[in-house]
Amino acid sequence: MTEFAGTSRDRTAKAPPRGTPTTLARVRLGSGGPLARVRVADGTVTHVVAEREDPGAAGLAAGDRVLDLDGRVLLPGLWDAHVHLAEWAGARRRLDLSATSSAREVADRVREHGRTAPAGPVLFGYGFRDGLWSDAPHKDLLDAVLPDRPVALVSADLHAIWLNSACLALAGRGDHPTGLVREHEAHVILSALPEAPDEVVDGWVADACRAAAARGVTGVIDFQFGDTVGAWERRSADRPPAVRVAAAVYPAHLDAALERGLRTGSPIGPHGELVRVGPLKLFTDGSLNTRTALCHDPYPGLEDTGEAYGIEQTPPDELVRLMRRAAAHGVEPAVHAIGDRANTVALDAFEAVRCRGRIEHAQLLSPEDLPRFAELDVVAGVQPRHATDDRDVADRHWAGRTARAFAYADLLAAGARLEFGSDAPVSPLDPWLAVASAVSRTDDGRDAWHPEQRLPVPAALAAAARGRRLIRVGDPADLVVVDADPLTADPDTLRAMPVHATLTDGRWTHGPY
Repeated sequence: MTEFAGTSRDRTAKAPPRGTPTTLARVRLGSGGPLARVRVADGTVTHVVAEREDPGAAGLAAGDRVLDLDGRVLLPGLWDAHVHLAEWAGARRRLDLSATSSAREVADRVREHGRTAPAGPVLFGYGFRDGLWSDAPHKDLLDAVLPDRPVALVSADLHAIWLNSACLALAGRGDHPTGLVREHEAHVILSALPEAPDEVVDGWVADACRAAAARGVTGVIDFQFGDTVGAWERRSADRPPAVRVAAAVYPAHLDAALERGLRTGSPIGPHGELVRVGPLKLFTDGSLNTRTALCHDPYPGLEDTGEAYGIEQTPPDELVRLMRRAAAHGVEPAVHAIGDRANTVALDAFEAVRCRGRIEHAQLLSPEDLPRFAELDVVAGVQPRHATDDRDVADRHWAGRTARAFAYADLLAAGARLEFGSDAPVSPLDPWLAVASAVSRTDDGRDAWHPEQRLPVPAALAAAARGRRLIRVGDPADLVVVDADPLTADPDTLRAMPVHATLTDGRWTHGPY
């Protein structure tokens, strides 16, 4: 039997209680805010009272717990509005290739790792970015360093997988010419490879959720490929996760969801206050790094190929059909669109269907499409860390167009609602990295990349909290206490923001309480 390292689920564990009513005393309300008392009970904020007022006005009652937070800053709980949780949980345990700069360097890393890696059916790696490499990924490079053990390396953007011959044979693709597989075929191959048992993966995911809570995260939208709703029904059967979860639906599972009467927001399992159905995930195109994002202009050097403008994942008519069917049953669509042409197609579909929903990524936009997000009530689910990670790739492959790439300030000025995510494992599940990247437009000491697209701190914090700017009576008790004021923090402090405690649904999910 193959051994997998990880945390197994404790099937005897009980759900932690919401706790006794608690007053958070001497806490600053938001970035730069006044000292106040905030009382929570039964998972809800029940009182918000300025510190100078009579303590009795804060609704204190016999038995209330009072915590003195010594002037720390209290913020609305943060969300990661785009994450692949099982992929992220697994990537935290895989060979990290994010710092490699060539196919040869990757092969060398695989050789070294193969000498000490624990036994298992497949050696997995994650994080390579080949968009700027001078050499190309090929199965022969991996065969030369590890011929007898299947090797599967997932690209940083999750849109490609690089396999050696042994792994191609295992996946039934032994005749593949290069071993570099992209887009839908890559997802199919990855899902066919041997995986850790469900209970091990569930333990990894639980660990990842606790780590997210330690960074102030109170909720995520999980876009993990597959039957995400079914996975979360299983995971939440015993105890609630450390964060709220909205589990996406993929087209292959849409019929089953609709037959059950599920819609966006429907509770899942016994902890439905925390685990709910999310949006329907649809794709219009690929990604920037693989040069498959669908654009109005051709990619340099690919002008004479069949994919000069990227690829179209879902034809417009089919996109409209799927969106219309889902929306008619209360399932909101979330449409992956990276290139400018893909975003136009996605917005056209929203205009045809007239439903609420999201566009995921929105990385390159035509100027005339900017106001359409607000006009059509479409959320822009964006990942600011991608702007700093991919600036060099964008400068090469979107040369002359990057003034409208990752255009967060322009979107905000046009009235769009921004929601931040990480796309983990594409970037780490840490909302403070997104906030810092949005505010600074750099993360490596270089000058800001297109500084005109920087966001002010309050706007970035709101986008990281799904639009919540204030803490008000009646809000869910999803709160984060931090040791530094984001409004006055420099970008380095924002990235490493010290999180004192996190409260989700009235339960402490991180901190000393």
